[in-house]
Amino acid sequence: MFDSHSGASTEKKAVVIGGSIAGLLAAQVLTKHFDHVTIVERDRFPKQPEQRQGVPQSQHLHVLLTRGKQILEQLFPGIEAELAESGAPSMDFITDCAWLGISGWAPRFPSDLRGYTCSRNLLEWTIRRRLVANNRVAFMEAGQVTSLLSNADNTSIAGVRVRLDKEVETDIFADLVVDASGRNSRSPQWLQAIGYQPPQETIINSFLGYASRWYELADEKPIDWNAAYVTTQAPGTRGAVISKIEGNRWILTLIGVARDYPPTDEAEFLHFTQSLRSPILYETIKDAKPLSPIYAYKRTENCLRHYEKLSKLPEGLAVIGDAVCAFNPVYGQGMTTAALGALTLDECLTEQLSQHPDGNLIGLSRRFQKQLHKVITVPWMITTGEDLRWSTTEGAKPSLMNKIMQRYMEQVLVLQTTSPHIHHVFTEVMHMVKPPTALFQPSILMQVVKQVFNRHQPQQEFSNGQGFPSPASVAE
Repeated sequence: MFDSHSGASTEKKAVVIGGSIAGLLAAQVLTKHFDHVTIVERDRFPKQPEQRQGVPQSQHLHVLLTRGKQILEQLFPGIEAELAESGAPSMDFITDCAWLGISGWAPRFPSDLRGYTCSRNLLEWTIRRRLVANNRVAFMEAGQVTSLLSNADNTSIAGVRVRLDKEVETDIFADLVVDASGRNSRSPQWLQAIGYQPPQETIINSFLGYASRWYELADEKPIDWNAAYVTTQAPGTRGAVISKIEGNRWILTLIGVARDYPPTDEAEFLHFTQSLRSPILYETIKDAKPLSPIYAYKRTENCLRHYEKLSKLPEGLAVIGDAVCAFNPVYGQGMTTAALGALTLDECLTEQLSQHPDGNLIGLSRRFQKQLHKVITVPWMITTGEDLRWSTTEGAKPSLMNKIMQRYMEQVLVLQTTSPHIHHVFTEVMHMVKPPTALFQPSILMQVVKQVFNRHQPQQEFSNGQGFPSPASVAE
């Protein structure tokens, strides 16, 4: 950027509001385009991979999808090896995951859909450690952003005002401010305060809740998988997932939809686990050693703020991550979508600065929000489309297209239990490696049509009576 008074060149500066996954990934991208990046975070960061107050959901299971893992390695080369060195188990998301779908257990076989399973605390700490070592990045901890700073006519954002330790206020000036502060983002209010319309919001709430507990399993437990998922199938309301993480620990997360919230009482927690469609998870943890209390979380509504529709937006502001679109976490798309958002910011900045080598950012804000919305559209469609299967979901009603897609997907999920090819493509779509249109390729479409017109087949058994997939259902 240039000093408008002297004409002299000055450092290019950016500020990121929020030090969670979206903010950290955005900061890494910004170091390619700015000389100095300041991350303002309300919390004080722990020295080790531990929970912090600003991430209450960190004690629940988190999954970095295959596409997210690819982006993470692209932004931080070698970070997969660092996670492995920290004890994060390697995971083939097909062969190492027992998946109970709507009509039986999906086949398990070696695939190219690989990653690492670890706690949210370890993942965030590992990324943050990389940024701490970057001399272009500075962390401002225990800092609460109270307002945006703007120029005289409010056409451009000039930085942020920060309250430190709830007392002293300081102004940080920057050429670009990135709001990655999550669901509680105050950008709508800050924009309104300087004369802009706040974005409209779409909220779709299936009233889903979690309850999670960490365990140590007995060594003799006969398990040949690293994760097991009992899906929630409407109109049923219960599901659960368990996964191995670093330190030879396991996280069990119970899921309840339509206000059928999993309990935090120990006996009731076990009873809920026992009530699932398969005994696999109950049999796995009934004699295991609990390592934590039972944690509950209920803030799972899908919330989309339509910045892309605003006719006016000040220059020098970008809103990203959950601050724009927060998903129901049960579908595991949040961190990967945040990573895609960081790539989109990188692409928009690269294009902007190639056209304006002088550092002019005019037009960037609106173009970025429109491009980000295109990235969000597919995961939003998948997540909300699934949530609308429950009649108790509020915020929207399933459209004709939703209903058609739901019926089609039901047929795909039935075929998933007997077709390794369909299960592989379905998993690729869930991991955001392929678009949903991959499920409409001719070979799959023809199987769906054939199935619809065939007689109803007998329902496949869910388990062998001992809590584990029957050999016939997992053999491939």
